Amino acid sequence: MPQLPNKPTLANFQQYVSELEMERGFHSQTTIDKCLLLGEEIGELFKAVRKTEGLLIDSHSNFTEIGDELADIFIYICAIANRKGIDLEAAFRAKEEKNKKRTWNPA
Repeated sequence: MPQLPNKPTLANFQQYVSELEMERGFHSQTTIDKCLLLGEEIGELFKAVRKTEGLLIDSHSNFTEIGDELADIFIYICAIANRKGIDLEAAFRAKEEKNKKRTWNPA
């Protein structure tokens, strides 16, 4: 079973996800598979948020905690990045450098 170190880096998370996918038999899923599964998890996050905000929900739906859904989404993001050979930390830093040059107009 893969283990995360204390205070893991993004690279540690990506490696962990790679190892857990091998262990659990998900390594052969394609990027498209992972993107579709990510979309489903985002929908589950929205349902969990609706529930916590007291909005109308389908009483027959199964709900989990927002934290659980965010963790699932993070796992899929790591899996997609791994399939595309993307270092998430480097991508984040590069994107933030671009964002620093933008003009932001909050609504």
